[in-house]
Amino acid sequence: MSTEVATAADDAKGTDRGPRRRTSTRTLAVLGALLLLCAAVALSLAVGSRSLSLPTVLHALLHDDGSTAGSVIWDVRVPRTLAGIAAGAALGVAGALIQALTRNPLADPGLLGVNAGAATGVVLSLTVLGVTSLWASVWFAMAGAVIAGLLAHSLASGGRGGATPERLALGGAVVAAVFTGVSQTLMLLDAQVLDQLRFWSVGSLARADSATLTAVGPFIGAGLLLALVLVRPLNALALGDDAARALGAHLDRTRFLGLVAVTLLCGAATSAVGPLVFVGLAVPHMARMIAGADQRWTLPLSLLLAPSLLLFADVLGRVVVRPDELDAGVVTAVVGAPVFIALVRHRRTVAS
Repeated sequence: MSTEVATAADDAKGTDRGPRRRTSTRTLAVLGALLLLCAAVALSLAVGSRSLSLPTVLHALLHDDGSTAGSVIWDVRVPRTLAGIAAGAALGVAGALIQALTRNPLADPGLLGVNAGAATGVVLSLTVLGVTSLWASVWFAMAGAVIAGLLAHSLASGGRGGATPERLALGGAVVAAVFTGVSQTLMLLDAQVLDQLRFWSVGSLARADSATLTAVGPFIGAGLLLALVLVRPLNALALGDDAARALGAHLDRTRFLGLVAVTLLCGAATSAVGPLVFVGLAVPHMARMIAGADQRWTLPLSLLLAPSLLLFADVLGRVVVRPDELDAGVVTAVVGAPVFIALVRHRRTVAS
């Protein structure tokens, strides 16, 4: 009798073993992503045109004695690293959000035209108002991103059915095309503006400073907080509109708030470091491969993996053409394309 009871107990434990094992695997994945981010931060602080040992970096961080190493770390590499963390986290979470909102795994943060709106705001600030300060241009970029996001939502929400995923994608594509055309035309008409925005339009962490981080920090913080609030409605939305309504989700409100979060995150990141490609597209795929489609795990993993990818790309750009540098946007495009193709092929192989 005791043997039967023991067997039944083991069977009962076995029924919970699957979910428990999945949770422990996801927890280990998050811890691994956190360690990866710490390694990326250490490399970002230590590697550059002048490489520093980790003990030297640690001493300079703890004791700012005015040395050359301390100046390099505090004046250049710390703001650059913080910009990579902030922009990477924003783009990673924004990518996960837009893919969940549109139920399109190929969607990226630029799908809603937010990046194009931010770029147009910067171009207008230079051509019309003559603004040259990076800190001041951040506010014009945010204004352009907000206007683009609102226009995309307005186009998508008109007519029957409200802002469906298909209409959001189409509305965003129209807005992106219009804003891109405006900004490109203004840049071609003014050679000086074209020269000033040539490097920013590629995407780079090199020109970020503490003032820029102070300006975009509140927007990124608000966007991340809003994204965390939307985790449960997004999980319901993934089941389809009818199932989400049956579970009590407010579809229009969820999509609007998700659009607001994407606008805040993408607008702030783009205004600070320029439009970076593949970060918001590929990282959510990696997160879903590791943790599945549950947004409670996909969003935190995207938040940790995206800045790691961006910082590693920035470090690689510092060393491959030393003493010159490649912008992080160039490296993410060159490295990100084959990585994304490999991810897509892996998913297809698993599905078949």
